[in-house]
Amino acid sequence: MANAGEGESRQGAGEMSLEQHFESKEVPSWTDQLTFRAFAVSLMLGFFFSFIVIKLSLTTGIIPSLNVSAGLLGFFFVKTWTKILEKAGLLKQPFTRQENTVIQTSVVALSGIAFSGGFGSYILGMSKNVANDLNEGYTARYTKEPSLGWMIGFLFTVSFVGLFTIVPLRKIMILGYKLTYPSGTATAYLINSFHTPQGAMQAKKQVTFLFKTFVASFLWAFFQWFYTAGDGCGFAAFPTFGLKAYDRRFYFDFSATYVGVGMICPYMINISLLLGSIISWGILWPYIDSKKGVWYDASVPSSSMHGLTGYKVFISIAMILGDGLFHYLLVFFRSSYDIYNKCRRRKEVITPCTDDNAIPDQPRSFDDRRRAMSFLKDQIPIVFVVAGYIILAAIAVIVVPIIFPQLKFYHVIVAYLIAPVLAFCNSYGTGLTDWSLASSYAKLAIFIFGAWVGLSHGGIMAGLAACGVMMGIVSTASDLMQDFKTGYLTLASPRSMFVSQVVGTAMGCVISPIVFWIFYTAFPVGSEGSEYPAPYAKVYRGIALLGVEGFSSLPKNCMNLCVIFFSLAIAINALKEVAGHKKWRISRYVPSAMGMAIPFYLGSYFTIDMCVGSLILFVWERMNKRHADIFAPALASGLICGDGIWSLPASLLALAKVNPPICMGFLSRADKAMVDAFLSGGS
Repeated sequence: MANAGEGESRQGAGEMSLEQHFESKEVPSWTDQLTFRAFAVSLMLGFFFSFIVIKLSLTTGIIPSLNVSAGLLGFFFVKTWTKILEKAGLLKQPFTRQENTVIQTSVVALSGIAFSGGFGSYILGMSKNVANDLNEGYTARYTKEPSLGWMIGFLFTVSFVGLFTIVPLRKIMILGYKLTYPSGTATAYLINSFHTPQGAMQAKKQVTFLFKTFVASFLWAFFQWFYTAGDGCGFAAFPTFGLKAYDRRFYFDFSATYVGVGMICPYMINISLLLGSIISWGILWPYIDSKKGVWYDASVPSSSMHGLTGYKVFISIAMILGDGLFHYLLVFFRSSYDIYNKCRRRKEVITPCTDDNAIPDQPRSFDDRRRAMSFLKDQIPIVFVVAGYIILAAIAVIVVPIIFPQLKFYHVIVAYLIAPVLAFCNSYGTGLTDWSLASSYAKLAIFIFGAWVGLSHGGIMAGLAACGVMMGIVSTASDLMQDFKTGYLTLASPRSMFVSQVVGTAMGCVISPIVFWIFYTAFPVGSEGSEYPAPYAKVYRGIALLGVEGFSSLPKNCMNLCVIFFSLAIAINALKEVAGHKKWRISRYVPSAMGMAIPFYLGSYFTIDMCVGSLILFVWERMNKRHADIFAPALASGLICGDGIWSLPASLLALAKVNPPICMGFLSRADKAMVDAFLSGGS
């Protein structure tokens, strides 16, 4: 599917290509592509998706792509809007695929801030809740409580710079290097198909299916709420495989969200999650727990970084870093080799300084010629881009140290000197592999700046703040280049793509902190045993601690285990790459090291849900693969959206002190006998 958008241009001589089908339709100017209704729908859908992304960030950190849902729902809402106006005789501007692209770009930019804003990672990692939960001993001095004011100010300061770093390279990346950007290409293919008569009918059926599952998922979440009056209550605490398995976090928690996520994620990711759960909670943690008093002090609480939690956090960090390092080096060498090969064939390379209206290496097909002409028509002046970067960087040099005094102005200058290079590397690698390494660069920034500042001068906070600066720049740069690819294939103007990305980012800088604030004030976010444990907040703070304290602070044998699992992650990835290159059958069955690492801290309850989602999809595909291919994404999106949007009324009920009326809990036979004896004795 990744190459389908471009593949349509290579039709046989007797067939009409995609752009020939659209040739009779006039392409609106870039200003006409930016409509009030597009941004109104983007605001509504972006708010909606922000709840979903932040909820997922605060629970497991696994966030599936919502591009399909954004494009589909954007098409449905505006199409409905225009049909009503058309019947009333008030329609002034028809709905086009370019406007649909603007909506999708704005929605993804808005909800993207919910991820790159670090609400489930570096921002929450600064809080007292997470520091207390890790029992590290630095709570009072090295924490900063989240608040709307500084979060919104910080996001506005760091989230736009990445857009200006990558704009000058748009032609060389899209037209010169012809990078595929699989997600951007697939999204363009989807939007193009919606605006054909057959695609519009299919989209209508998909949306109907999505709304039915949305309502069912929302009502199921509402029903479950009545039975959650206390810790360990409700269907989420159902001991599916017995009480002993429940104590090891093996149970099905009836979450529609993660059943839906499991249907979207590849089968091997879900199997990797389950495998990681078995290795950690089934084997490794019980073994380490048996060494209490030998490997670590038996008197320390289980939540202490010098006890069992230290092993959980740092071994999972080791696997995540091993996976991230491998992919970073892989993408770096693959990108370098790709650039080297293309530089040898100079006719295929486009010089960034060429005339804006020149079409390099005249495309052969009608589709390519039309797309290149449209892409080169409305250029973004280089003076505007350079001036924007300098102004925004200057603002950041002043503002960031005010928000985080531990990070000095020269630290920010160094970060902004490095960021454009990393933004290019990440954007190029994403174009080749569809794998964004923004979080890997951010973790690297934690180490570098945390160690540079040092523990005594607030290195923990400096590292986490530098992580936010790097994440904001690198993540938005690759997102914008994906959108440029989508716009190239739908004939949306680069200017409209840039403006819609800026507008979506601006909306996200306000909406995402507000959504996070609702969760943060309504629930004990980041605390042990909370409904929203935010595992990545502990991982990011753990990386910061490691950077400033060094490896000597780890409990006994923790470092040895970290080295083993770091090496295991690299070995797994190496095996997968070699097997794929050699076309061995085993390549399909090699697990994901990142997937294995995620449940090391959380447990396996959500992995059971995701495997149930995979099972549903597997059976569905066996029964009717075509039907499953069309409607499974809609079913999964409905499950995720319905359960996710319930978080809003649940948060409002918690803020209003409206508590569920019933606690549904489970006891062993012996415990029940003791409770019965106590109650009968008391009577």
